Amino acid sequence: MSNHSNITRSRRSWLNIPELNIAIFAFLLNFIWEVQQMPFFQISDLSCFQRTINCTLATFGDVLIALTGFWTVAFISKSRQWFRHPKWWQLGVFILVSLIITVIFEALATGVLNRWEYADIMPTLPVLGKGLTPILQWIILPLVIVWFVKRQV
Repeated sequence: MSNHSNITRSRRSWLNIPELNIAIFAFLLNFIWEVQQMPFFQISDLSCFQRTINCTLATFGDVLIALTGFWTVAFISKSRQWFRHPKWWQLGVFILVSLIITVIFEALATGVLNRWEYADIMPTLPVLGKGLTPILQWIILPLVIVWFVKRQV
């Protein structure tokens, strides 16, 4: 077998790592979400560059949330390939883990850490008092991430 074939096969196998694909699609989708939800946060004193940096940093955190949800389902399913034919409960666990992490981070960030505040236009959940856009983010995007990864790997 030629060296070129080995390199091509090696590159293909590297690109088929589920976690890499979860991270790539989580980054792309969450970055778009983070940018679009910026008006729902009080950030009037930040420059465009600072907003971009904040969205990028938040997106790296989102990637970690997505990977944690993915790994939790992989652990329970005993397979990192669960996304190929996901069952409803696997998607539910992926979403639930992501939501729990998000609610905890939102509570800390808008509470004791005082990292950000919601703008007046941010709808909040009555019981939790947390913003609706971060909650919707982790109900919608895990499903889209799995959809993309399933088609990629």
